[in-house]
Formats: sequence, C-alpha cells, structure tokens
Amino acid sequence: MGKKIDDYYVTKALQLYLEGLSYREIERILGVSHVTVSNWVKEFRVKRLAQGDYHPTYKIFNHLELVEYLKNKEQLSGAGMIITELGDKFMLIKWERFKD
Repeated sequence: MGKKIDDYYVTKALQLYLEGLSYREIERILGVSHVTVSNWVKEFRVKRLAQGDYHPTYKIFNHLELVEYLKNKEQLSGAGMIITELGDKFMLIKWERFKD
C-alpha cells in the first residue's frame, strides 16, 4: 500500500482541477504528485466542463497580502474569483467574465 494522503489534499486537488489548473500546476501548489492527482480524477470520475481557451490565473497570498489585494475595487470588477485556504496561506483563483 502507498502512503495515505489527508482527504483535505484530495479535496483541494479536485477543486483546483475543476477550476482549470493542470495536474502539474496542482502538483506545484499542493506538493502532491501530478500522477496521484490524475489517479484521483479517474477514481472519483471528475469531469470538467469544456472551456475552450479559458484558463484561470491564480495567486498565493498570506492573510495580510490577501486583505491588501481585496481592498482595491478594480481587482474585483469584471472578474470571478474563488479564495481557498492552503495551510497557512490562501489561493485566489481568478478569471475574467464576459471574455470575448
């Protein structure tokens, strides 16, 4: 048997996959092998919606950096975003709405 990975990381990896991040991007963020992430996607039969050229951007912040980032209203206009906790940091996933 392989080593057991906390369900928290499985859930985060699948969320990131659904948001459009690649297996290797998820590997860099969570420190979990891209092959493991791929296996989870297959095991749980997770399917992404077809997105075409859509690819979100993401940033990693500590708490104070996140607060400063969100103070700027221009950062919030015309974009969708999700903020998720990653240990003692936060990841902000952002994509432009109404993109041509």
